[in-house]
Amino acid sequence: MNATYNHTEYIIRKKVFSIMGAKLHIYDSAEQLVLYSQMKAFKLKEDIALYTDESMQKELLRIKARSAIDFSAVYDVHDSETGEHIGALRRKGLKSILKDEWTILDRHDQEIGKIKEDSTAMAILRRFISIFPQKYNIEMDDTTIPAFKQNFNPFVTKIIADFSDDPKGMLDRRLGLAAGILLCAIEGKQN
Repeated sequence: MNATYNHTEYIIRKKVFSIMGAKLHIYDSAEQLVLYSQMKAFKLKEDIALYTDESMQKELLRIKARSAIDFSAVYDVHDSETGEHIGALRRKGLKSILKDEWTILDRHDQEIGKIKEDSTAMAILRRFISIFPQKYNIEMDDTTIPAFKQNFNPFVTKIIADFSDDPKGMLDRRLGLAAGILLCAIEGKQN
């Protein structure tokens, strides 16, 4: 597996105001760029390619929606270097109205975990007052990992993906990164 996925912490940043589409920068904890994506504006079906840098010469990971405009969309995650289908992430559409929830699927579409917004009360409050940053936990094998935390900034969406509470690597880092990117890119559109 590529060394890009050996970090325990990533910083995912999306510039909110961009004419040609959103730009995602993914940094390691030392703030070195490890992945980059430029998402096209006005796409009905999300297709996010992640590259080693801004030159976009070497693709490492691809996140692709199975269908266009779907309230409970499924996003397949592929390792572009190996061609491997890693798994998928499914947004729980109706549940996400009050509290964001995603299902983590393995390569055979079997559920292996969930990603949930931290608190129902805070989630409801965040729907009306967006200054409260979102926090998400990963639930796998009766273990809760507080993995994603949004930092409030009206111009840049920033999510810290911290996998230090998953030292055994229960969650494939590529799926974890894809989840953080989707939380930044998809859930960020709600506000």
